[in-house]
Amino acid sequence: MTKQRTFSIIKPDATERNLTGKINAKFEEQGLRIVAQKRLRMSRLQAKEFYIVHKDRPFYDELVEYMVSGPVIVQVLEGENAMLKNREIMGATDPKKADKGTIRAEFGVDIGSNSVHGSDSLENAATEISFFFSGLEIVG
Repeated sequence: MTKQRTFSIIKPDATERNLTGKINAKFEEQGLRIVAQKRLRMSRLQAKEFYIVHKDRPFYDELVEYMVSGPVIVQVLEGENAMLKNREIMGATDPKKADKGTIRAEFGVDIGSNSVHGSDSLENAATEISFFFSGLEIVG
């Protein structure tokens, strides 16, 4: 197994419902360490740039509006096969289809307000981490 770093966002629906601690506990209980974390409110420009890969999709504008609607927690998770482990802990994008015990099954409201975002590849993880964090802010 390989120790990796991946990126995670606790989304506005989860911070509004004060679920940050419960979500972080799920990451930690399953072997991931939080090595960088900040609470912030994304600007519209940041959200547009962060989700630029979706700009031609019909949900892009709605996604941007949602991500600027409240505070988020951006974080770097570290552990054995962290990217895949994080995706397993998060569950399927649609909370109705997510496995029992996953973050999205327990806390997600719907496919849009599904409480968390996680990188879908190591390459994207590196890009997403550097979008929000400098190397000095990541303490393993």
